[in-house]
Amino acid sequence: MMEPGAPVCNTCGEAVGLKPNGELFVACHDCNFPMCRSCVEYEAKEGRKVCLRCSSPYDEHLLDDDADQKPPGSSQPTMAAHLSDPQPKDVGIHARHVSTVSTIDSEMNDESGNPIWKNRVESWKDKKNNKKKKVAKNNKTEQAPAEIPHEQQMEDKQPGDALMQQPLSEIVPMSRNKLTPYRAVIIMRLVILGLFFHYRIMNPVDSAFGLWLTSVICEIWFAFSWVLDQFPKWSPINRVTYLDTLSARFERPGEPCELAPVDFFVSTVDPLKEPPLITANTVLSILALDYPVEKVSCYVSDDGAAMLSFESLAETSEFARKWVPFCKKYEIEPRAPEFYFSQKIDYLKDKVQPSFVKERRAMKRDYEEYKIRVNAMVARAQKTPEEGWTMQDGTPWPGNNTRDHPGMVQVFLGNTGARDMDGNELPRLIYVSREKRPGYQHHKKAGAENALVRVSAVLTNAPYILNLDCDHYVNNSKAVREAMCFLMDPQVGRDVCYVQFPQRFDGIDKSDRYANRNIVFFDVNMKGLDGIQGPVYVGTGCVFNRQALYGYGPPSMPTLTKSSSSSSCSCPSKKKAELDASELYKDAKREELNAAIFNLHEIDNYDEYERSMLMSQRSFEKTFGLSSVFIESTLMENGGVPESVNSSTLIKEAIHVISCSYEEKTEWGKEIGWIYGSVTEDILTGFKMHCRGWRSIYCMPPRPAFKGSAPINLSDRLHQVLRWALGSVEIFLSRHCPLWYGFGGGRLRWLQRLAYINTIVYPFTSLPLIAYCLIPAICLLTGKFIIPTLSNLASVLFLGLFMSIILTAVLELRWSGVSIEDLWRNEQFWVIGGVSAHLFAVFQGFLKMLAGIDTNFTVTTKAAEDAEFGELYMVKWTTVLIPPTTLLIVNIVGVVAGFSDALNKGYEAWGPLFGKVFFAFWVILHLYPFLKGLMGRQNRTPTIVVLWSVLLASVFSLVWVKINPFVNKVDSMEIAGTCISIDC
Repeated sequence: MMEPGAPVCNTCGEAVGLKPNGELFVACHDCNFPMCRSCVEYEAKEGRKVCLRCSSPYDEHLLDDDADQKPPGSSQPTMAAHLSDPQPKDVGIHARHVSTVSTIDSEMNDESGNPIWKNRVESWKDKKNNKKKKVAKNNKTEQAPAEIPHEQQMEDKQPGDALMQQPLSEIVPMSRNKLTPYRAVIIMRLVILGLFFHYRIMNPVDSAFGLWLTSVICEIWFAFSWVLDQFPKWSPINRVTYLDTLSARFERPGEPCELAPVDFFVSTVDPLKEPPLITANTVLSILALDYPVEKVSCYVSDDGAAMLSFESLAETSEFARKWVPFCKKYEIEPRAPEFYFSQKIDYLKDKVQPSFVKERRAMKRDYEEYKIRVNAMVARAQKTPEEGWTMQDGTPWPGNNTRDHPGMVQVFLGNTGARDMDGNELPRLIYVSREKRPGYQHHKKAGAENALVRVSAVLTNAPYILNLDCDHYVNNSKAVREAMCFLMDPQVGRDVCYVQFPQRFDGIDKSDRYANRNIVFFDVNMKGLDGIQGPVYVGTGCVFNRQALYGYGPPSMPTLTKSSSSSSCSCPSKKKAELDASELYKDAKREELNAAIFNLHEIDNYDEYERSMLMSQRSFEKTFGLSSVFIESTLMENGGVPESVNSSTLIKEAIHVISCSYEEKTEWGKEIGWIYGSVTEDILTGFKMHCRGWRSIYCMPPRPAFKGSAPINLSDRLHQVLRWALGSVEIFLSRHCPLWYGFGGGRLRWLQRLAYINTIVYPFTSLPLIAYCLIPAICLLTGKFIIPTLSNLASVLFLGLFMSIILTAVLELRWSGVSIEDLWRNEQFWVIGGVSAHLFAVFQGFLKMLAGIDTNFTVTTKAAEDAEFGELYMVKWTTVLIPPTTLLIVNIVGVVAGFSDALNKGYEAWGPLFGKVFFAFWVILHLYPFLKGLMGRQNRTPTIVVLWSVLLASVFSLVWVKINPFVNKVDSMEIAGTCISIDC
């Protein structure tokens, strides 16, 4: 199906190389088994002159340097020709109805009838022997260095050797002038917090004991949350990449390109909610990357099996034939046409070609025509025919029933497909819709991503995978090269499971009212994690090492010793000991699997051939499923498709691995691939990788790598936050909770664990936050306060605490480059999301995980505008809006009541009123963006929101007047006694 770069020797792992006449070296002309000249010479010296795969004898003139001509009677096909055989006409979309019965029986043997697993085990042994030979040769060379003349040593030091020593990336530590004061302020703030809590606990407010106790508990939780959030940012770092060095090392003139292939994953579900034009722009930006076309494959997962998505992708593949050469010819950025043509810049700048203006206008006209065709498809798809959709050839669309349909695979572009307008090859574009059947759990996005992992492994098997949401386009055409500067660096990329890029967004209002850009998280927190074990996986814009997705540990992972095992099991807690024991057992089993693949010396433990084959076959099938083609692809660390099957078999096997029953009784979603069990499968997947000992890298190129769209409407934004928070609660209630998971082996660093704990407990902050935002109103309504009369020491503590909070923020701004406006917006939305979405996520999570009740909060539109950012001013009713609206009304009522009471009591009441009003204004100021969103542009609030909020506030006030638990009963009795004596 594809040629993943230069063919790699199946014995030593080195490039196969070329013959003196420039042709690819082919050892066996019958089966094209990849072996380099050195390994063939070694085999010949050992007396083995037959092919390892098909047992055909090698040509007797194979190793003659003068044998530049083909042997008589031999067609001598090259490896490239073998891999790029055109596909049969009966594959592709016409194969979607093929039965999903496994084709293992026919694929257990290769084309010559030899077992695949026999070839793999023999290649392991031969590879080991060949490496021993190389090591012995190197040792011999080191023992006699004087035998090599000095002139020859100088000649051996080629410029390429010096180039190989140059780094592809570099860590730029933060300046000590910025980092040292930052750390000092963190320690100082921690000390002040200790003194502050000592004062608060030792000085209770007897007249309002309930209020005081509630406030102290809330403050302790806030301090705990601050520790979880702050200390993982202890050692932030920056990184720089050297793209010129990468190109010079792996793209040498006159030699085959050695850059690693990359498989792109784009996921979409409902084309009516996720417009096909947006998905098409993402696909076009991928196809037009500044990367070798033979190294790029784009897989589009249509999890809704919509004919609209299929037809729009077909139109996109046709438009790509014009768009891709235009982008590469003029090096335009970004390479998503919708966003390129919408830029308000001088497009003539730095464009000196006279033909550019003419071609740009023609391309814009072509794109407008393409948009009309796609929008016409969308308009037709608004109403589904009664008999269902029909394809152009008259056959019914297989996905008419979205919950019951077969798997579908269609290859649109590629080395055997259409070429661009200039006659050049285009990257592969593959449409995939996995099988859906009633009664099967499909696991939503995580299940779709795992299906793409398998189908891509069968068809192209690139060693690296980059996944994008359908609304995230490639904004920097060199983004993949940026990631390769880490992943292809032998010193850096060996233990890297993924490279995460920050998320950047288009279409957000200038003030970013609801903190949609999330700048503080991406520019502060993620930089801090990069200095520990790496950033968390955020669901999109991430380049994965495929081997890490398969559940393997990093190559340099230390093995578990008996001492570590015993120390882990001697825990005083019985439950923790059982957990550690199970973790150690799983680690031991996984190391056993790793050893069978990576640690070649372990092969000596298997004495007989049958035992070796049986162990490998059963272990891999239990883990990866019943597909020998897929299993063999997992053994190819450098990628590439299996050599033992043809193109027709690959398509059939691709359909087999996306069947809904394939994952049954396997480790998919449990230990390998995207992990199931949470709607935030991204956090869970990255956490499992870090627990295995991998590390990740944060890449922030000057030009943002990817850009997407974010919901700028208040209700939509809150529901997005609700979904993230619900996923965190699900992880907290699962076996993968960072509080107790992954302690066996000690591969997850403690600061990294604190960061993951913070990602799962932050929704629970909503409970103390709601209480803390109610306290100011209660204090104003009752005349009580949570803090006693301040002494000089207490005043110094409060002043020091506020100053340390301000200094921490200022120093973070200094080393991160974040603006103060972004910091303030983040602080505001922390309160808005905490008292609304996070609160509902906690209750929904407990109902779902403990009682099996799934609650949905519907969103209905109440107003709309067509102006720019009209969606920002759209008011949508949802239940999530009630708690923050109630808080606003209660605090405003409390401020009015407080001022009224002060006016009645005279000037003496104004002093105590200041602290209470300041506290209430703190709440109102943080909720101000919510208030603006609630009013809309016309300053009108949905009636139902006002009614519910006023009702809740009234009920709260009436209950308060009736009960009033914070009023000192002794004082009321004294007042009553005084009144009686006066009456007498």
